[in-house]
Amino acid sequence: MRCYVRLHRRQRRILKDAVHTVHIAHIALILPFHSVLLSLQQHEDQMTSSSPGSVETRMLERPRMCRRAVQASDFVRYHYNGSLLNGTHFHSSHRDRSTYDTYVGQGDLIRGLDQGLLGMCIGEKRSITIPPFLAYGDKGHGSKVPAFATVVYEVLMVDVFNVKDDIKVEVQEIPQPCKRKTQVGDYVRYHYNATFQDGTHFDSSYQRNGTYNTYVGMGYVITGMDKALQGVCVGERRRVTVPPHMAYGENGTGDLIPGSAVLVFDLLIIDFHNPKDLVDIKVTHKPLGCSVTSAANDLILYHYNCSLLDGTRLYSSDDSTQPSQTTLGQGKVITGLDKGLQGMCVGERREVIVPPHLGHGESGGSGVPGSAVLRFELELLDLHKGIPEGYLFVWLEDSPQPLFPAMDLNHDQEVPLQEFIAFIKLQVAEGKGRLHPGMDSNIIIRDMFAKQDHNADGRITADELKLQTDEGEVPARDEL
Repeated sequence: MRCYVRLHRRQRRILKDAVHTVHIAHIALILPFHSVLLSLQQHEDQMTSSSPGSVETRMLERPRMCRRAVQASDFVRYHYNGSLLNGTHFHSSHRDRSTYDTYVGQGDLIRGLDQGLLGMCIGEKRSITIPPFLAYGDKGHGSKVPAFATVVYEVLMVDVFNVKDDIKVEVQEIPQPCKRKTQVGDYVRYHYNATFQDGTHFDSSYQRNGTYNTYVGMGYVITGMDKALQGVCVGERRRVTVPPHMAYGENGTGDLIPGSAVLVFDLLIIDFHNPKDLVDIKVTHKPLGCSVTSAANDLILYHYNCSLLDGTRLYSSDDSTQPSQTTLGQGKVITGLDKGLQGMCVGERREVIVPPHLGHGESGGSGVPGSAVLRFELELLDLHKGIPEGYLFVWLEDSPQPLFPAMDLNHDQEVPLQEFIAFIKLQVAEGKGRLHPGMDSNIIIRDMFAKQDHNADGRITADELKLQTDEGEVPARDEL
């Protein structure tokens, strides 16, 4: 085997002159030389680039887990320090503060690196020693890599992917039961931590103390995330690896995400809904003999707990000393809760899911995040049948005809306040009429009397009542 030793130029000249002198004088001399070995190579005609062992690799640091090894045609991002055998550095990507990005095995690198990078894992550090004929050959490289130089690359693999890669989804937790999964067109709220493949963190929704909210499958987020958010359950945790051609591509995003970077997202799905969703009602307890149910305009007393779908407690009637009270159908509570409270029997319990467009909307409310789906646990405690909005009193059956003689209980042709109060309360007691359940009955009746007593003399006469009817006036919309 023929070997060649590369010497400094001055040493080669001294050696040549000394040999010439010895040859002329025919004198055998022993000449001492101090030589520095810069490179040693076998002649190219005795070793090809495909020969085993032509490139020497040595692992310097091993990652705890190797999820993927570099293969031919992969695209890699790596840092490197390049040096000669004597330790002279000729280039470093660390100095440039940027990875070297390239395809492997497609002729974009010197042949030795194409070989030496194969099989590397993300996070692995490897020393690659490359002989000249697999490096820069007899021409060298610029002014720093001389001809016939063996080069050494210390490589740290940062990233690897293939242009044929799809997203990779690792489901880490799915709550049971999962009653519904996201579909295209749903609106989802989720938390995420974002890293590169080497574990470097670059973003997090937790740091902003708020979820990321978006529509699914409609192009509002990067392609890989749009795909990864389909088919998830509320409370699900999944890790999603997104190749750059489904993320931010060759250009990246400014200083935050470098070009051609693979992204890893750890997701937690908080909730989702569809803009077409209605209120979802599940009856958890219904008492026997339920004949009267709540409806619009009824005054009700009820107990409730309100939470997010992930179980985060928002508020409860337990926070107050009294049960909650409202009149249904009059916009006193959010639309979804109003619908969930209707049709209930006293003693009935329900679980009600309210989408945000029937709750607090995109802006949220006091303590309620924007676009949040709400879960209510409800129990109807008491029910007072109501009257239409704007009325103080209504007849539940036909009013007496004629009306004035029925009001004139002592038949003296006049109805003072006390007699009027007695008449109205009698109608209510007999189930013939109903007062507004949310107001003091005495106040309502006094107000009704004042508006019937046209001349304000403290008495209602047949002529005053007739005048009211003839003029078509129904003060405060009271049905008298």
